[in-house]
Amino acid sequence: MTDGIFNVLKPPGMTSHDVVGALRRILQMKKIGHAGTLDPMAAGVLPVFVGHATRFLEYAVEGNKVYRAVITFGVRTDTGDAEGNIVATSPVITLSQEKITHVLGSFIGPSQQIPPMYSAISYNGQKLYKLARKGIEIERQPRDIYIYKLSAVDYNINELIVDVECSKGTFIRTLSEAIATKLGMEGTMSFLLRRQVGDFLLEEAHTLEEIATDYPHYLLPTELAIKNLPVLEVNVLQALRIAQGVATTIAGGLEEGKLYKLLIRGSVVVGVVQAKAGKVCAKKIINIPQKREFDWHEDNN
Repeated sequence: MTDGIFNVLKPPGMTSHDVVGALRRILQMKKIGHAGTLDPMAAGVLPVFVGHATRFLEYAVEGNKVYRAVITFGVRTDTGDAEGNIVATSPVITLSQEKITHVLGSFIGPSQQIPPMYSAISYNGQKLYKLARKGIEIERQPRDIYIYKLSAVDYNINELIVDVECSKGTFIRTLSEAIATKLGMEGTMSFLLRRQVGDFLLEEAHTLEEIATDYPHYLLPTELAIKNLPVLEVNVLQALRIAQGVATTIAGGLEEGKLYKLLIRGSVVVGVVQAKAGKVCAKKIINIPQKREFDWHEDNN
């Protein structure tokens, strides 16, 4: 079975699920999942995990995301993007650079955001966008987000292009509407390009067509998803106990509740573990070590 990660360059017009379906056909396997949904109209980085790597999906979406978005002024749609129906309009006014800089700066830092109805968030087992298409609106709770960077790239009277670095869970459509409101107009996101998801960069992404020609060439190692976790090195006997579900005491200070990347000899990745009550407990194991693969004497020194 193929295990690893593809940094896919998703084109506009495909859903994230479409991308997964295409890779299933290319690889002839079903165990595939994507990290961080991209809207159909959006393009850019979509990390796709295959095989055992799917166990690390949750860690891939923890990283910050970087986007380039186009905000079109004068209209607001029900979906928050150019594919929706217009629900409000306003005159388009000319903005000064000082006004734009001031307003964008006001969004930097922690805040809360109410997710849009047209989103892939689940409610009682149904996607919100499916309910929205039926005319059903559900009360959504605000979510904590963080905007690290927000700057103007270009501006004309009708459009503002911005670069955004933000935490997971941030909806750029909702942010675009809020920016337009603070600038004194209605607005909607008319284009979105995701440039980065954690360590996955746009410059290193590849199209489905490229991947189909030689997929092993574009397959990234599973460990990339957890490269930023602190390392915990153990010997093979300790690793085997932990991988088999036995909470194990390890010498050295461990931070309670913290996640660690479990390694043998600094190179063999066993999986992700967590410190609990002074012991190390398995959380996501992808590799159960076999004692015969290691030298007994070296592991017990």
